[in-house]
Amino acid sequence: MNTALVNANPIVYPKKERRVRTEHSSSTDEDIKDPEHPDRSLEQLHVITEESVELDYEKSYVRITFTPTVPHCHVPNVIGLCIYAKLRLSLPARFKVNVRVAPGSHAQEAAVNKLLADKERVAAALENPNLVAMFN
Repeated sequence: MNTALVNANPIVYPKKERRVRTEHSSSTDEDIKDPEHPDRSLEQLHVITEESVELDYEKSYVRITFTPTVPHCHVPNVIGLCIYAKLRLSLPARFKVNVRVAPGSHAQEAAVNKLLADKERVAAALENPNLVAMFN
């Protein structure tokens, strides 16, 4: 990865108080860290907010819409894959997972969303040892 930071001084928000979880929720509470700022979570940078999560437990469907910190972020694919991988590990296998970039939030929005919607490319990426090491 490039050592020069694209967003060297991001706005950091306080973590939000969590809602009470139901019996259907996962026991994994680890936050996903930003690839460019590993000391910050995606929540703290408002890449993901509670409002950007759509969950339909009855239809076994979850959609995450994330917003990169800058429109020219160079790691939206990695962020989307990290979110996808975390959801696959945290949710029951019956859930359909959809991860996408928020409309108008990234210069390459269509290309990123196309990659994240391509299940074969996502599966191949999740088998890449370098990406797996980053997820872990």
